[in-house]
Amino acid sequence: MGIASGLMVYFITWWTVLFAILPWGVQTDESTGQVGAPKIPHLKRKFIATSIVSALIWPLIYVLVKNPDFLPFRHMAKQVPM
Repeated sequence: MGIASGLMVYFITWWTVLFAILPWGVQTDESTGQVGAPKIPHLKRKFIATSIVSALIWPLIYVLVKNPDFLPFRHMAKQVPM
């Protein structure tokens, strides 16, 4: 995995983790019982948490991509006649 593809994988991982972290801390409206836009979204905290979680997940993805025994798709793709 090159630098550009590594950065793209990190970006995609970061974006996916962001959507998993965004609902953290959202509370229901006391009067209606519905969930809406939070009054205090704490986006800075959520972006930092997203970056940390993504930094922990990215090396796992890197190892899985670099390990030829785990995902033998490249080997199978070389066998397919064109």
